[in-house]
Parts: sequence; C-alpha cells; structure tokens
Amino acid sequence: MDRDQMKGRTLAFGVRIVRLVSSLPSGRIGDVVGRQVLKSGTSIGANYREALRASSRKQFVSILEIAEREADETLYWLELIHAAQIMTADRLADLQQECRELLAILTATLRSTKRRQLPTSEIRNPKSEI
Repeated sequence: MDRDQMKGRTLAFGVRIVRLVSSLPSGRIGDVVGRQVLKSGTSIGANYREALRASSRKQFVSILEIAEREADETLYWLELIHAAQIMTADRLADLQQECRELLAILTATLRSTKRRQLPTSEIRNPKSEI
C-alpha cells in the first residue's frame, strides 16, 4: 500500500468514526465514549499525514508511534462500545476490522522503518571515508 492509499484509507476511517459518534445515543455515556473514540479515531490519519512530513527518520518514527497508539486506543473504545452493548456487534464489526488492519499496517511500517535505521556509529565511520 502506498502513502496516498494509506492517506485515503485513514481519512475514510475518520469519516466512519464521525458517523459512528453521531449515531451514539444522547446522554452522558454516549457523550463521554463518543468524545474519546472521536478524538483517537480521527487522529490516526492526522498523525499519519504529519509523519509523512517529518524532517527526519527519527521524527517520522516518533509521530507514527503516536498514530499507532491512537489506533490501538480507538480499537479499545470500539470494543468497549460493543461490550457495553451501546451498539450491536453487526454495526461495529467492519469498523473494528478496519481499525485492526490500520493498526497492523502502522505497526509493520514502524518495524520496517526501525530495522532500516542504522546506529549513529555506522552512519559516519571515519575509516570508510579514507
């Protein structure tokens, strides 16, 4: 999956989260849970885009780790909505699956990026410059 596809996928996921929150029942529980899932679910794409504009690989990793944590938090809130029977499993299943897939993509991207990073001592080795 290329960057543009991931940008589109995280945007579509954010839209689905907004729609989910707008359909939560009114009241204290819906408001509190809705606010939490809205914040974490929409920040996945925002943080992914910010990571793409990072000025260094270290900054890219740091920001992408935030997106990964937000995806995991979103999955928690979706699981809570289901477990508390605020919404049916049928209504949440596709959204939970998409969240798991986004989380897996972010995790895999972080792993491969971290593997490609060389220790500072290997980046500039004076012996190799002679």
